[in-house]
Amino acid sequence: MSTGSADEPFGGPRKLPWTPALRGLDDVFAHWEAKGVTRDVVLDETLPPRPARTVPLPEDLDVGVRRALLSRGITELYAHQAAARALGQAGRSFVVATPTASGKSLCYNLPILERLAVDPDARALYLFPTKALSRDQEAALRQLMGDAGLPHGAITFDGDTPGDARRVARERSGVILTNPDMLHAGILPHHAGWARVFSNLRYVVLDELHTYRGVFGSHLANVIRRLRRVAAFHGSSPVFVGASATIGNPGEHAARILGEDEVEVISESGAPTGPRRVVVYNPPLVNAELGIRASYLKSAVRLTTDLVRAGVPTLVFGQSRNGVEVMLKYLRDRLQREAGLDASALHAYRGGYLPKQRRAIEAQLRSGDIRCVVATNALELGIDIGALDAVVCAGYPGTLAATWQRFGRAGRREAPALGVLVTSSMPLDQYVARDARQLLDAPVEHARIDPDNPEILVQHLKCAAFELPFEEGDRFGRLPTDDLEGALGFLTDHGVVHPSPDGSGKTVWHWATDHYPANGVSLRSVGWDNFVIIDLDTDRTIAEMDWRSTHTMLHEQAIYQHAAEQYQVERLDFENHKAYVRLVKPDYYTTAMTHTKVTVTDEDRHAEIALRDGGHVLPIGFGEVSVVEKVVGYKKIKFHTHENVGYGDVHLPEMQMHTTALWLTFPEPLVAALLEALRVPRAAVVDAFGGLLASMHVVGAIGLMVDPRDLGQTLGDMSDPSAPGSSGHGATGFDPTLFLYDQVPGGVGLASRLFEEREALLRRARTSVAGCACEGGCPACIGPGAGLETEATAGVLPRRKALVLALLDHLGIGSLH
Repeated sequence: MSTGSADEPFGGPRKLPWTPALRGLDDVFAHWEAKGVTRDVVLDETLPPRPARTVPLPEDLDVGVRRALLSRGITELYAHQAAARALGQAGRSFVVATPTASGKSLCYNLPILERLAVDPDARALYLFPTKALSRDQEAALRQLMGDAGLPHGAITFDGDTPGDARRVARERSGVILTNPDMLHAGILPHHAGWARVFSNLRYVVLDELHTYRGVFGSHLANVIRRLRRVAAFHGSSPVFVGASATIGNPGEHAARILGEDEVEVISESGAPTGPRRVVVYNPPLVNAELGIRASYLKSAVRLTTDLVRAGVPTLVFGQSRNGVEVMLKYLRDRLQREAGLDASALHAYRGGYLPKQRRAIEAQLRSGDIRCVVATNALELGIDIGALDAVVCAGYPGTLAATWQRFGRAGRREAPALGVLVTSSMPLDQYVARDARQLLDAPVEHARIDPDNPEILVQHLKCAAFELPFEEGDRFGRLPTDDLEGALGFLTDHGVVHPSPDGSGKTVWHWATDHYPANGVSLRSVGWDNFVIIDLDTDRTIAEMDWRSTHTMLHEQAIYQHAAEQYQVERLDFENHKAYVRLVKPDYYTTAMTHTKVTVTDEDRHAEIALRDGGHVLPIGFGEVSVVEKVVGYKKIKFHTHENVGYGDVHLPEMQMHTTALWLTFPEPLVAALLEALRVPRAAVVDAFGGLLASMHVVGAIGLMVDPRDLGQTLGDMSDPSAPGSSGHGATGFDPTLFLYDQVPGGVGLASRLFEEREALLRRARTSVAGCACEGGCPACIGPGAGLETEATAGVLPRRKALVLALLDHLGIGSLH
């Protein structure tokens, strides 16, 4: 039977270091039933197993490749693997969008290995989103090629590759494994030195295609445009192959990234699955008035403890690096105390760990030495960590696609698997908990990119012009020719390129400066290098941190958590990107407090909603904004009790981003009318605006089918003299403004789509608030309040929910049915 995956059972049968009172998933569920845990379960459904759909190994399969497959026990292909092989051999680009662990890697390896077997000069380029994933795949691919008798070799080319290996990659390697960043800055600008590769390039593979969304995906689409130009210059036209987890628009997404009109989609998996039990646990209410529930982190730890004690290999996903480290500490404390489990059997896995440490953890996972790992989304990707029986998600990942990607990490072929979602008190989590069946029934979200975003496009046109001159009539992906020549004219005006006629009278644009443009373009963020974290006691680098996270996690006096140990930041050398820390044993951790201010810089579109009182209008705008974020302080949070035990100040520079936003402005005359009509103080009305914004944010993200973290929200004041209004529409005085903005520089079209559906957005928000089962307002419908709940419950003020609905009634906004 085929597998297409190198996963082996999680370490096989092992002698546990303690005698568990529970053994296996069935015992754990019986224990939860007896302890009353299931009272707070809002979904418990078992998805049926699915048998394999296979075809025999093709008769015309290369002899060496057949031998390599048979040596791995692969005697048949899954139906989707056979379909992929046929498309690859026919030279047609395609994307495989099937669940985790369905053997997607064989879908692209098979046609490529067969091509290498008949064409010794052929080359293939594999792109993975992370260095860790490319190195993980390199070992398996080299073994497969060796068993197939192919002498070409495969090598990872990234920032860690030594000089002699780089030379081999350029001159002799049949398969080069790299990441988009290295292709962008280390290969394409030096394509003349890669002439042998580009002139014989037959296949380009983009693995984990679903991760290329938003700003990263928009950058990658432009890198692919540049790759196509360079390949064509060297005389090749490669076949492009994508592999993706399940998303709502795999064909459309692949076509936009690859710059093709249409891409074949293989979405029906032939791989077998065992029964998968899906559980949603909504922690009990501890404050019904505020809608606050028991800590989701501690709830996830309690459920995971039961699973680990029962000998169930478990993967826990956290929402943040801090959350991961806190859960790891709690799990180690609890399992050492209750079961005598050694701390080395529990590990964290997240961004910031050094490559050597990550690879050691991956190896221990595959061998079964680690019984539980707590991870961020770094382990959503296809890194081989062996097979696990259970996944616990501490908090909703933000999208159905990400949820199922995480749940898919559990399951040994046809063995039973468990996926548990522990919801937090956050609005989107509670929205999911209210109707948990949407996890099973709702359509999976779309991945969205905007390759023609001017801020991104112009940067890559600079890089492309550096690599090869542009000629009149050239194409750059599917960008219209007029737009391309307009952008080249913009670069000409700024002295970056120089136009001149060629022998036939056509205009040719040549690179005209002496700097290296790729170095100034970061594919993943607004830029800036990582900070290194240095232990003062050992003078050793223990981790690294991206520029943005440094503001919230490495400010002076912060508690930096690493592998369940705590370090205090003694000094942050911001200029040289170094943080100096010392190992401590505090009874608290720190969390940063940030302030966000949005300023309209240019209004592109304007609309008004006429209110039913006939005397006022609600101005709605869309355009460019500046978002300034500043960490203003931090809180000290006590371990286990999570009580706030102190504050501190932070003095770091602001972080600024230019993006696009939708905004609703309530001019002072309208606010005055609302105060008179609702007969409540100004603070209560402003609080209601905040509740309306929270609801708009949730239903907006769901309507767009995007992760809510891609959509920022802020309640500001358009009349702020330091924040100029938009085209004179803001009135003087207090003009509360609700902002929803794209959380990526330049925007990717989210706010624009919300503007187009502005009235439906408000009606959906009202439907959500009115349909919530709560009495006075809760995190699921209108988010956390502003501290006025005591007066509301005492009868002094209306409940927040009633106030938000009254506000919408006054605006004439009805529900959407």
